Amino acid sequence: MPLWHQLADRLRTAIDKGEFDEGDALPSEATLNHRFRVSRTTARAALDHLENEGRIVRRSGRGSIVLAPRVDQPLNLLASFTEDMRARGLRPSYQTAAVEVVRASAEVAACLGINRSTRVVLLKRLLCADERPIAFAASWLAPDVLGGRPGPTAAELDAGSLYAWLEHECGARIAVGGQFIEAEAADAYLAERLHVRPGDPLLVARRTSRTADGTVVEYVVQHYRADRYRFHVELVRP
Repeated sequence: MPLWHQLADRLRTAIDKGEFDEGDALPSEATLNHRFRVSRTTARAALDHLENEGRIVRRSGRGSIVLAPRVDQPLNLLASFTEDMRARGLRPSYQTAAVEVVRASAEVAACLGINRSTRVVLLKRLLCADERPIAFAASWLAPDVLGGRPGPTAAELDAGSLYAWLEHECGARIAVGGQFIEAEAADAYLAERLHVRPGDPLLVARRTSRTADGTVVEYVVQHYRADRYRFHVELVRP
Protein backbone atom coordinates (compact mmCIF):
# COMPACT_ATOMS: atom_id res chain seq x y z
CA MET A 1 0.00 0.00 0.00
CA PRO A 2 1.44 3.45 -0.91
CA LEU A 3 2.87 5.45 1.98
CA TRP A 4 0.41 8.31 1.44
CA HIS A 5 -2.48 5.83 1.70
CA GLN A 6 -1.09 4.36 4.93
CA LEU A 7 -0.70 7.85 6.38
CA ALA A 8 -4.25 8.82 5.36
CA ASP A 9 -5.55 5.65 7.06
CA ARG A 10 -3.60 6.50 10.22
CA LEU A 11 -5.04 10.02 10.36
CA ARG A 12 -8.57 8.80 9.53
CA THR A 13 -8.41 6.28 12.36
CA ALA A 14 -7.25 9.00 14.77
CA ILE A 15 -10.24 11.14 13.78
CA ASP A 16 -12.68 8.22 14.16
CA LYS A 17 -11.29 7.43 17.64
CA GLY A 18 -11.87 11.02 18.75
CA GLU A 19 -8.22 12.00 18.99
CA PHE A 20 -9.18 14.98 16.83
CA ASP A 21 -12.58 16.63 17.25
CA GLU A 22 -14.54 18.66 14.76
CA GLY A 23 -12.77 22.00 14.29
CA ASP A 24 -9.36 20.71 15.41
CA ALA A 25 -6.35 21.08 13.15
CA LEU A 26 -4.41 17.99 12.07
CA PRO A 27 -0.61 18.06 12.31
CA SER A 28 1.01 20.19 9.63
CA GLU A 29 2.82 18.71 6.64
CA ALA A 30 6.16 19.52 8.29
CA THR A 31 5.10 17.74 11.50
CA LEU A 32 3.91 14.70 9.56
CA ASN A 33 7.21 14.64 7.65
CA HIS A 34 9.19 14.54 10.90
CA ARG A 35 6.91 12.20 12.88
CA PHE A 36 6.39 9.55 10.20
CA ARG A 37 9.61 10.07 8.24
CA VAL A 38 7.83 10.63 4.95
CA SER A 39 8.39 13.22 2.25
CA ARG A 40 6.41 16.42 2.04
CA THR A 41 4.80 15.14 -1.17
CA THR A 42 3.58 12.04 0.69
CA ALA A 43 2.16 14.10 3.57
CA ARG A 44 0.41 16.45 1.14
CA ALA A 45 -1.07 13.53 -0.81
CA ALA A 46 -2.47 11.99 2.40
CA LEU A 47 -4.09 15.26 3.45
CA ASP A 48 -5.45 15.86 -0.05
CA HIS A 49 -7.03 12.40 0.06
CA LEU A 50 -8.76 13.15 3.37
CA GLU A 51 -10.02 16.44 1.97
CA ASN A 52 -11.46 14.68 -1.08
CA GLU A 53 -13.26 12.30 1.29
CA GLY A 54 -14.82 15.24 3.10
CA ARG A 55 -13.03 14.48 6.39
CA ILE A 56 -11.03 17.72 6.50
CA VAL A 57 -10.88 21.12 4.83
CA ARG A 58 -7.62 22.91 4.06
CA ARG A 59 -7.61 26.57 5.15
CA SER A 60 -4.82 29.01 4.43
CA GLY A 61 -3.23 30.05 7.72
CA ARG A 62 -5.20 27.47 9.74
CA GLY A 63 -4.05 24.14 8.33
CA SER A 64 -6.15 20.99 7.87
CA ILE A 65 -9.40 21.36 9.87
CA VAL A 66 -11.44 18.29 10.87
CA LEU A 67 -15.05 18.35 9.65
CA ALA A 68 -18.13 16.73 11.11
CA PRO A 69 -18.95 13.29 9.64
CA ARG A 70 -21.13 13.38 6.54
CA VAL A 71 -24.73 12.18 6.65
CA ASP A 72 -25.37 9.41 4.10
CA GLN A 73 -28.79 9.42 2.40
CA PRO A 74 -29.78 6.26 0.46
CA LEU A 75 -31.22 7.33 -2.88
CA ASN A 76 -33.93 4.66 -2.77
CA LEU A 77 -35.34 5.93 0.55
CA LEU A 78 -37.92 8.73 0.74
CA ALA A 79 -38.11 10.14 4.25
CA SER A 80 -38.74 13.47 5.88
CA PHE A 81 -35.71 15.34 7.18
CA THR A 82 -36.89 14.60 10.73
CA GLU A 83 -37.09 10.86 10.06
CA ASP A 84 -33.76 10.90 8.24
CA MET A 85 -31.84 12.63 11.02
CA ARG A 86 -33.40 10.70 13.90
CA ALA A 87 -32.58 7.40 12.17
CA ARG A 88 -28.93 8.47 12.33
CA GLY A 89 -28.99 9.50 15.97
CA LEU A 90 -28.94 13.21 15.11
CA ARG A 91 -31.32 15.85 16.49
CA PRO A 92 -33.20 17.68 13.72
CA SER A 93 -34.23 21.31 14.07
CA TYR A 94 -35.55 24.01 11.77
CA GLN A 95 -35.35 27.75 11.28
CA THR A 96 -38.14 29.07 9.07
CA ALA A 97 -37.04 31.94 6.86
CA ALA A 98 -40.35 32.57 5.06
CA VAL A 99 -43.95 31.38 4.64
CA GLU A 100 -45.47 33.24 1.71
CA VAL A 101 -47.88 32.99 -1.18
CA VAL A 102 -46.23 33.44 -4.58
CA ARG A 103 -47.06 32.92 -8.24
CA ALA A 104 -45.74 29.63 -9.56
CA SER A 105 -42.81 29.82 -11.94
CA ALA A 106 -42.74 27.69 -15.07
CA GLU A 107 -40.60 25.09 -13.27
CA VAL A 108 -42.87 24.92 -10.22
CA ALA A 109 -46.04 24.82 -12.32
CA ALA A 110 -44.72 21.94 -14.44
CA CYS A 111 -43.72 19.91 -11.36
CA LEU A 112 -46.99 20.51 -9.47
CA GLY A 113 -49.17 20.06 -12.57
CA ILE A 114 -50.82 23.47 -12.28
CA ASN A 115 -51.21 26.50 -14.52
CA ARG A 116 -48.31 28.89 -14.64
CA SER A 117 -48.71 31.86 -12.26
CA THR A 118 -51.17 29.98 -10.02
CA ARG A 119 -50.68 31.23 -6.48
CA VAL A 120 -48.99 28.65 -4.26
CA VAL A 121 -47.64 28.49 -0.71
CA LEU A 122 -43.84 28.70 -0.57
CA LEU A 123 -41.89 27.64 2.52
CA LYS A 124 -38.21 28.45 3.06
CA ARG A 125 -36.40 26.71 5.91
CA LEU A 126 -32.92 26.10 7.22
CA LEU A 127 -32.51 22.42 8.17
CA CYS A 128 -30.11 21.64 11.00
CA ALA A 129 -28.64 18.47 12.50
CA ASP A 130 -27.48 18.76 16.11
CA GLU A 131 -27.97 22.53 15.73
CA ARG A 132 -25.54 22.76 12.79
CA PRO A 133 -26.83 23.87 9.36
CA ILE A 134 -26.92 21.07 6.83
CA ALA A 135 -29.40 22.20 4.14
CA PHE A 136 -31.68 25.00 2.99
CA ALA A 137 -35.06 23.96 1.57
CA ALA A 138 -37.59 25.81 -0.56
CA SER A 139 -40.91 23.91 -0.76
CA TRP A 140 -43.94 24.72 -2.90
CA LEU A 141 -47.19 23.01 -1.81
CA ALA A 142 -49.85 21.90 -4.29
CA PRO A 143 -52.99 24.06 -3.88
CA ASP A 144 -55.39 21.10 -4.22
CA VAL A 145 -53.71 19.29 -1.33
CA LEU A 146 -54.08 22.30 0.96
CA GLY A 147 -57.78 22.56 0.06
CA GLY A 148 -57.98 26.27 0.81
CA ARG A 149 -55.86 26.08 3.97
CA PRO A 150 -53.30 28.87 4.41
CA GLY A 151 -50.46 26.40 4.94
CA PRO A 152 -48.39 25.78 8.09
CA THR A 153 -47.28 28.68 10.24
CA ALA A 154 -43.63 29.44 10.91
CA ALA A 155 -44.12 28.23 14.49
CA GLU A 156 -45.52 24.89 13.28
CA LEU A 157 -42.63 24.46 10.84
CA ASP A 158 -40.03 25.28 13.49
CA ALA A 159 -41.63 22.72 15.82
CA GLY A 160 -41.46 19.68 13.57
CA SER A 161 -41.76 17.83 10.29
CA LEU A 162 -43.54 19.32 7.27
CA TYR A 163 -44.48 15.80 6.16
CA ALA A 164 -46.12 15.14 9.53
CA TRP A 165 -48.09 18.40 9.22
CA LEU A 166 -49.28 17.51 5.72
CA GLU A 167 -50.43 14.09 6.88
CA HIS A 168 -52.14 15.35 10.04
CA GLU A 169 -53.74 18.53 8.66
CA CYS A 170 -54.38 17.60 5.01
CA GLY A 171 -54.56 13.81 5.07
CA ALA A 172 -51.77 13.74 2.49
CA ARG A 173 -49.16 11.09 3.26
CA ILE A 174 -46.12 11.38 1.01
CA ALA A 175 -45.17 7.91 -0.20
CA VAL A 176 -43.26 8.23 -3.49
CA GLY A 177 -41.28 10.81 -5.40
CA GLY A 178 -38.89 11.58 -8.22
CA GLN A 179 -35.62 13.40 -7.63
CA PHE A 180 -32.79 14.97 -9.61
CA ILE A 181 -29.42 15.69 -7.97
CA GLU A 182 -26.98 18.27 -9.27
CA ALA A 183 -23.99 20.29 -8.12
CA GLU A 184 -24.03 24.04 -7.65
CA ALA A 185 -21.84 26.77 -6.19
CA ALA A 186 -23.19 28.61 -3.13
CA ASP A 187 -24.35 32.15 -3.80
CA ALA A 188 -24.11 34.85 -1.14
CA TYR A 189 -27.65 34.15 0.19
CA LEU A 190 -27.09 30.41 0.70
CA ALA A 191 -23.51 30.85 1.90
CA GLU A 192 -24.65 33.08 4.76
CA ARG A 193 -27.37 30.66 5.87
CA LEU A 194 -25.37 27.46 5.53
CA HIS A 195 -22.20 28.95 7.08
CA VAL A 196 -20.04 28.31 4.04
CA ARG A 197 -18.15 30.61 1.69
CA PRO A 198 -19.62 31.96 -1.56
CA GLY A 199 -18.56 29.60 -4.32
CA ASP A 200 -18.28 26.54 -2.04
CA PRO A 201 -19.84 23.37 -3.56
CA LEU A 202 -23.40 22.39 -2.70
CA LEU A 203 -25.50 19.36 -3.59
CA VAL A 204 -28.90 20.32 -5.00
CA ALA A 205 -31.82 17.89 -4.83
CA ARG A 206 -34.98 18.78 -6.78
CA ARG A 207 -37.84 16.48 -5.80
CA THR A 208 -41.52 16.11 -6.64
CA SER A 209 -43.31 14.20 -3.87
CA ARG A 210 -46.61 12.32 -4.26
CA THR A 211 -49.09 10.26 -2.27
CA ALA A 212 -49.45 6.53 -2.94
CA ASP A 213 -52.24 7.21 -5.49
CA GLY A 214 -50.03 9.63 -7.45
CA THR A 215 -51.41 12.95 -6.16
CA VAL A 216 -48.67 15.59 -6.28
CA VAL A 217 -48.14 17.14 -2.85
CA GLU A 218 -44.91 19.13 -2.96
CA TYR A 219 -42.08 20.35 -5.13
CA VAL A 220 -38.93 21.04 -3.11
CA VAL A 221 -35.44 22.28 -3.91
CA GLN A 222 -32.91 21.46 -1.18
CA HIS A 223 -29.35 22.79 -1.14
CA TYR A 224 -27.09 20.59 1.00
CA ARG A 225 -23.62 21.35 2.30
CA ALA A 226 -21.42 19.00 0.28
CA ASP A 227 -19.04 18.62 3.24
CA ARG A 228 -21.83 17.37 5.53
CA TYR A 229 -24.16 15.38 3.29
CA ARG A 230 -23.87 12.84 0.50
CA PHE A 231 -26.21 10.47 -1.33
CA HIS A 232 -25.70 6.71 -1.49
CA VAL A 233 -27.12 4.17 -3.94
CA GLU A 234 -26.58 0.42 -4.39
CA LEU A 235 -26.00 -0.50 -8.03
CA VAL A 236 -26.87 -3.83 -9.68
CA ARG A 237 -25.40 -4.90 -12.99
CA PRO A 238 -28.11 -6.22 -15.36
